[in-house]
Amino acid sequence: MTTAPAQRSTSLGSSTWTDARLILALEEVVEKELNRHLAVAKEWMPHEFVPWSQGRDFDGVLGGEAWSLEQSQVTALGRVSLVVNLLTEDNLPSYHHEIATMFGREGAWGTWVHRWTAEEGRHGIAIRDFLLATRAVDPVELERARMSHMSEGFESDNAHSMLHSVAYVAFQELATRISHRNTGKYAGDPLCDQLLAKIANDENLHMVFYRNLLKAALEIAPDQAMRAIADVVTDFRMPGHGIPGFERAAAQIAIGGVYNLRIHHDDVLQPVLRHLRVMEIDGLGAEGLMAQDELGVFLDGLDEQARKFEERQAALLARRAARRAS
Repeated sequence: MTTAPAQRSTSLGSSTWTDARLILALEEVVEKELNRHLAVAKEWMPHEFVPWSQGRDFDGVLGGEAWSLEQSQVTALGRVSLVVNLLTEDNLPSYHHEIATMFGREGAWGTWVHRWTAEEGRHGIAIRDFLLATRAVDPVELERARMSHMSEGFESDNAHSMLHSVAYVAFQELATRISHRNTGKYAGDPLCDQLLAKIANDENLHMVFYRNLLKAALEIAPDQAMRAIADVVTDFRMPGHGIPGFERAAAQIAIGGVYNLRIHHDDVLQPVLRHLRVMEIDGLGAEGLMAQDELGVFLDGLDEQARKFEERQAALLARRAARRAS
């Protein structure tokens, strides 16, 4: 994305809120949330979670040892999920460009944009250092995937609207937290689990910032915010969807229990929606009520999809267990 998103003006009820007006109206909320974030965020050092003593030269210029699969204790599921998580983090320059263009680089908004970028940057640093030091992945394939993914860049589905962008990151940051946390759980490496717990904690704090900002937006522009929430929830997809081989990796991640429809419904969408009391908001105009109804219908359908997925997942895992036992 190389141009600023188009500003949209929507008239709902008696108020007309453009992106520019909303950004100005929410400035004090951003400052308050920024100060809260800085007060609770704890400094941590990525290098402390990388077992450098395990590292050694790879083949190539230094004539070291070629990579092979058995050199790492990380599980196959952990490997796939770690690569997806890392490549997602690698597109940080595109993410920064989008939010800096949308929110601006001045005042509390700008301070938050740069702070968020700095915190996200250490996630990619830490995961890549860990993967290479422990030889958990093929370094050549990893670098080629990084080049391919970053060469495509990233353009948000929600760049047309400030409220849609805020709504998206409120859910996406929680989704990313859970993905990192569950990856550590299934990685088969205690140090990897500790590292991803640190990263997940950062992501949770980011979620709280955006969730609280979205709550304030619901108070200021309830109809527009409700529409944004409904649109984002019904069309949600993770920012790493452009990663080469993402569909296959996502299927493995889903079946393995790192991230799937049930987790998305129960542990991402519902907690944020309950906190915001989205389905209980009254006093909405026609557009807000329509969006609220659409959201309720969608959630019911997603819950049913998640139930069917769980049935297929259980059957597949049972067949795999039977094959291993035979």
